[in-house]
Amino acid sequence: MKTSNNKNFFERFATRVAEATGSTIAFILALSVVIAWAVTGPFFNFSENWQLVINTGTTIITFLMVFLIQKAQNKDSLAIQLKLNELVASHEFASNRLVNVEGMTEEELHVIKKYYIKLSEMTMQEESLQQSHSIDEAQQNHALKKEMEKHRSAHITKK
Repeated sequence: MKTSNNKNFFERFATRVAEATGSTIAFILALSVVIAWAVTGPFFNFSENWQLVINTGTTIITFLMVFLIQKAQNKDSLAIQLKLNELVASHEFASNRLVNVEGMTEEELHVIKKYYIKLSEMTMQEESLQQSHSIDEAQQNHALKKEMEKHRSAHITKK
C-alpha cells in the first residue's frame, strides 16, 4: 500500500511540476535568473566560477526536468490512447484493428498507413468525403460502385 501511495505522490508531483514549469510565470522567473546572472558577470570578472554557477544550475535542473516531464507525458499519452481506443471501439463503422495500435511494431504501423493511404485515395473518388468509414467498408463500397457501373454501362450499351 505504501508503494502505491508513493507512486501516486510522484505522479501528482510530476504532473504539477510539468504544469508549473510550462507556465508564463515559470518562464519569466527563469529569464529573470539568467538576466540576474548576466548582470552579476562584471562583479565577478566573468570568472570561471561565475560561469560554473549557471552551467551547473541549468544542467541539474534540465536533468531532473527531463524525468519529471517524461513521467507526466507518459501518463497523458496513456490517457489519450485509452480515450481514442474507447472512441474506436464504440463507433460501429470504425475499424477495430486500431484499438491496440500503440502495441504494434513500426512495420505493422506502416502497413496500416498504406491502408489509410488507399482509403484516402478511394475517398477522393467519392462524391462525398463522408461516404466511407473504414478500410473494409471503403473497399466494399468501391467494389459495389464498380459493379453498378458495369451494369449501367451494359444497360446503356443494350439500348
